[in-house]
Amino acid sequence: MFALLHETLNITAPVFAMLFVGVLLRRVQLIDAAFVNTASSLVFNATMPTLLFLGIVEADLSQAMQPKLLGYFAAATLGGFLLAWGWAILRCPREDRGVYTQGAFRGNNGIIGLALATSMYGDYGLSLGGVLAGAVILFYNSLSSVVLAVYSPVAKADVWSLTKSILRNPLIIGVLAAIPFAYFHIRLPAWAMTSGHYFAQMTMPLALICIGGTLSLDSLRASSRLAIGSSSLKMIWVPFFSTLGAYLCGFRGADLGVLFLYFASPTAAASFVMARAMGGNHELAAAIIVITTLAAVVTTNVGLLILQSAGVI
Repeated sequence: MFALLHETLNITAPVFAMLFVGVLLRRVQLIDAAFVNTASSLVFNATMPTLLFLGIVEADLSQAMQPKLLGYFAAATLGGFLLAWGWAILRCPREDRGVYTQGAFRGNNGIIGLALATSMYGDYGLSLGGVLAGAVILFYNSLSSVVLAVYSPVAKADVWSLTKSILRNPLIIGVLAAIPFAYFHIRLPAWAMTSGHYFAQMTMPLALICIGGTLSLDSLRASSRLAIGSSSLKMIWVPFFSTLGAYLCGFRGADLGVLFLYFASPTAAASFVMARAMGGNHELAAAIIVITTLAAVVTTNVGLLILQSAGVI
């Protein structure tokens, strides 16, 4: 468990480092609100779709394609989404419900979940985690588009407008575009892959710097009650019920372990970028990311200790 704690810190500490860089750069006025707006738009419309595209293109579908596991994760994600949305209706001002809901169900599977799965289960964890991350990103972005559009001050919420919002989402386009390449094993030229990776590698630093550049003590104080509520759902209740459901459905060993790590991942940085793009409360989104990332160091290790003690992973 000490080794796992060290691994978790190795993954979450760089996230906090980049957040702090964003705070520092804003304080010394090397970045400003205009930079955050432009960089967030670049991440949402270009670098993050490229990152998702490359992640799916390079995944080993033949080894890790497990319809039952993917189906369960999709169902559990939908269940967590509905739980979070229902709780948000009870607990939140109307204008914050979309951001609250997104923060409570959308995990950082592509970075933290995948890294921990690979650390624990090697090549199997990498293959299964990569396919799982690619599949659920489609669900995350579709569900996030719906709930953010319903409460957005700038987007329409009728069925046709919601459908267009989903289909026009650059993150969803990146995932859908990659599926034929991965399924039919279509190889891109080496130079295109290299250039794509150069471009995609800007995603996390830019997104985290933008989050840090948005954070302030005033915004954290103003968002604290809602951020803690959303974070509690994301780090405690959603992983608990989802992992319990997976156990009852018969998942054991590495499959159950990977599912838990994905359910227990902190809120994705993409939630900040998407909230900002949809006109939501991006300061609340930033606070949720910070709180859940910090909490993951404790909750992930406690959850794994319980599962290992029970002999089910």
